[in-house]
Amino acid sequence: MMRTKSPNKNKINIVTLGCSKNVYDSEVLMGQLKANNKEVVHEDAKEEGNIVVINTCGFIGDAKEESINTILHFVDKKERGLVDKVFVTGCLSERYKADLIKEIPNVDAYFGTHDLPLLLKALRADYKHELVGERLLTTPKHYAYLKIAEGCDRPCSFCAIPLMRGKHISTPIENLVIETQKLAAKGVKELILIAQDLTYYGLDMYNKRALADLLKELVKVDGIEWIRLHYAFPTGFPEDVLQAMKSEPKICNYIDIPLQHINDEILQSMRRGTSHQKTTQLIHKFRTIVPEMAIRTTLIVGYPNETEAQFDELKQWVQEMQFERLGVFAYSHEEDTHAATLEDNVPDEVKKQRVAEIMDIQSQISLELNQQKIGKIFRCLFDRKEGNYFYGRTEFDSPDVDNEVLVDATQYYVQIGQFIDIEITEATEYDLEGVPVK
Repeated sequence: MMRTKSPNKNKINIVTLGCSKNVYDSEVLMGQLKANNKEVVHEDAKEEGNIVVINTCGFIGDAKEESINTILHFVDKKERGLVDKVFVTGCLSERYKADLIKEIPNVDAYFGTHDLPLLLKALRADYKHELVGERLLTTPKHYAYLKIAEGCDRPCSFCAIPLMRGKHISTPIENLVIETQKLAAKGVKELILIAQDLTYYGLDMYNKRALADLLKELVKVDGIEWIRLHYAFPTGFPEDVLQAMKSEPKICNYIDIPLQHINDEILQSMRRGTSHQKTTQLIHKFRTIVPEMAIRTTLIVGYPNETEAQFDELKQWVQEMQFERLGVFAYSHEEDTHAATLEDNVPDEVKKQRVAEIMDIQSQISLELNQQKIGKIFRCLFDRKEGNYFYGRTEFDSPDVDNEVLVDATQYYVQIGQFIDIEITEATEYDLEGVPVK
């Protein structure tokens, strides 16, 4: 037995920071610990575990700062005798392990993104290979993330993900089908496909882009009713995916496709392998083949040398494209990336101003698109009840990032985790209100 000082005997508290890929990794870790008969909690509100594992994010400045502050918070608790051990894993420790060991030596051990067996060993657990697809879900039980590949082969100039996650490795279709069947058996109805790059899926394993082939197998799994696509790369986008989306009701008419910018010079400097014209043609193709599709994208403003004219081109394009969903990041200078050789020469206040300008345009677009939904009926999946409202989503909305549909709980009852037809009665920029259809 490990000797412990705190009253909680070997309860492991997993703290997850960053994106849905990290959520997935934490769930796999928890599944392994559970199979080793360990007591494990996820982000326990009272921070009760005497052993803490922090799954960090190292993507951009703010995320790194949050990760470091979280590590310092738990190291302080360790010094005060409130926890016994602090382990750090994930992207930040993959990327900055040597610096972290030097700067925050009180952490018991640092692990990278591919060190799960070593981390388990440190937690006195064995890595069990037979646990394909066994995870402890941290999401509501009716939806789950399905990571279909690890790593990334894209050379984007601003992105440090290949440094932290390595080369693209697809998970075989049959493994993903088994994992999906296990999720469906637990009551999962919505599957959110994630990877650093969905578009690339299968190239390393089947010598072709196989996302559509994967989708054709996943839709056969009983119990799964929605399949949602996150993080597709625009270059080389496989058209058969659009045909699958059009013909298969289980595949949500939704795609998350980060486009980053539209000016040709900036796209070239970003090493995106595309152009203004090609990107615009791709969006038009989406809308022609699947007219009702909701497109979510993310953009970067304040990239090195971005001029007023280049930014204006981006603004005008956002206005033209009328994206259903859009997010903006201010450029973050990341060491060891290709863009780090350029001067980070757009002042912070200009970056912030540009973020605000794009979001102003988008909120007007979102308001107009949402108002068109008033009086229409949508099938919604309900995630939670909070205060006086039930919160659900249409097939055009992903959890945590998109619109929600609110139903007044003082007047109506809807079941969490169920699909309900809702007539929309009111709409703001980012939310809808409605009533259940009898």
